[in-house]
Amino acid sequence: MAFMEKPPAGKVLLDDTVPLTAQIEASQSLHSHTISTLSLPLPPKKLIGNMEREFIAERQKGLQAYLDVITTHHILSNCELVKKFLDPNSYSVNYTEIALQHVSMFFRSEPKWEVVEPLKDIGWRIRKKYFLMKIKNQPKERLMLSWADLGPDKYLSDKDLQYAVKLLSSCSHPYIYKITFATANESSALVIRPFSEKGTLKDLIYKAKPKDPFLKKYCNPKKIQGLELQQIKIYGRQILEVLKFLHEKGFPYGHLHSANVMLEGDTCKLLDLENSLLGLPSFYRSYFSQFRKINTLEGVDVHCFGHLLYEMTYGRPPDTIPVDSFPPAPSVFVVSVLESILTCEAMKNGMPTVSRLLQMPLFSDVLLTSSEKPQFKIPTKLKEALKTSKECIEKRLTEEQKLIHQHRRLTRAQSHHGSEEEKKKRKILARKKSKRSAYESGEEHSAKYSNSNNSGSGASSPLTSPSSPTPPSTAGASSIPPAPPPLPPAAPPPTTEVPTQPSPQPNVSASRGALLSSIQNFQKGTLKKTQTCDYSAPRIS
Repeated sequence: MAFMEKPPAGKVLLDDTVPLTAQIEASQSLHSHTISTLSLPLPPKKLIGNMEREFIAERQKGLQAYLDVITTHHILSNCELVKKFLDPNSYSVNYTEIALQHVSMFFRSEPKWEVVEPLKDIGWRIRKKYFLMKIKNQPKERLMLSWADLGPDKYLSDKDLQYAVKLLSSCSHPYIYKITFATANESSALVIRPFSEKGTLKDLIYKAKPKDPFLKKYCNPKKIQGLELQQIKIYGRQILEVLKFLHEKGFPYGHLHSANVMLEGDTCKLLDLENSLLGLPSFYRSYFSQFRKINTLEGVDVHCFGHLLYEMTYGRPPDTIPVDSFPPAPSVFVVSVLESILTCEAMKNGMPTVSRLLQMPLFSDVLLTSSEKPQFKIPTKLKEALKTSKECIEKRLTEEQKLIHQHRRLTRAQSHHGSEEEKKKRKILARKKSKRSAYESGEEHSAKYSNSNNSGSGASSPLTSPSSPTPPSTAGASSIPPAPPPLPPAAPPPTTEVPTQPSPQPNVSASRGALLSSIQNFQKGTLKKTQTCDYSAPRIS
């Protein structure tokens, strides 16, 4: 499969770290039981025969609060049972059976390995399964096999992926856990490592047994206690050194958390380097995807280190991200490192580099005594493929952060628009607008009424003037309109007849109502064009 080629038809690469939410919208009565639209493993009702609406509404609110707690809990929200409950269509596959099929096929080609027992649910990933192994000719040595499906960030070609996964067994570093065997195909990968009875750094912090299920070990610890200051300094320095090594090699990681750090004595060793090659999403992705300044895998590693340092210091993960204030710590230097990574200001300004963290007082005076020389040779061609894959992973992260940012803005605007204060403001504005429009319409009505009266009186005045009789013409000549008042009386006109416009005879019997009616029914378009000779000016002989 070429670079950026789409997966085969029917193959859906889901990001299991995307949080799912559920909203109870209604309820219904079925066989005398009250149930919600979501089937929950809870009693259908508290009191037998209680079908009152108030009780149902109260019960529905309680179920919604129950769902909200589950979907916002970092560990519970990634649990397979929760995913299957909220999204059964996407999580209907039995990955344990698929893993067993792939492992069985592997044993056919590699008969020296043998399964001792499945390690059920010891990890948090839905599509990653674990088995306790042994070599037939070395029955006392225990190994751990992990099988994982490919994830949404798989951008290497099948050929490059298989080569890169096999190359992991050649990696030698004092703070990277040794890989015994690794292989991959077009759909999944299989990795074998030595099994540690001591467990991971997370097991040390939570006082847990390595073989116990993930939820039992870490979801609700009985005792919360952080590590000693010297342990924090040494473990932190070792983890930063291996991150710096991987960054310099151009090898993408992005999967740092306390369960991915194995302990051998007082030495921390990094696990699951194959995750980024397989395209698996990070454990803390739902956190750093909220902040647009964390947009590189180097920045992701530093952000995850902040979570890890907090957990080592206080014995538990932070309640929220970003962290506003920190509880008392064994050293102010611990708090200064945490503030540079997990505070709101750090999220806005971006993550410090690993080199910058190594220079901080908490880690700068730690002396490392390991004599093992790091060695991890990556061919140039594969380095270019890893670089391109890293850029694609970062691009998907950036696009997701952009969508989350847009959704957050929309939600904030809707919340603000629906607040009680905004509702009151809108009511006041609507009231004012209604009053203003009523006032304006009243003014407009008055103006129209005034104009109608004016136009009526103006039209009737020239028509009512002929209502008084006009004196008859004399000397056989037509009458001439009288001269303006200031002028003296006009002399008799000459004997020459002047053609005049015939004037209509007044209808003395017409009433004023008929005149007004004719004015209202007057149509300008019915008039005929005519030529008018103006003889209104007086003539003086």
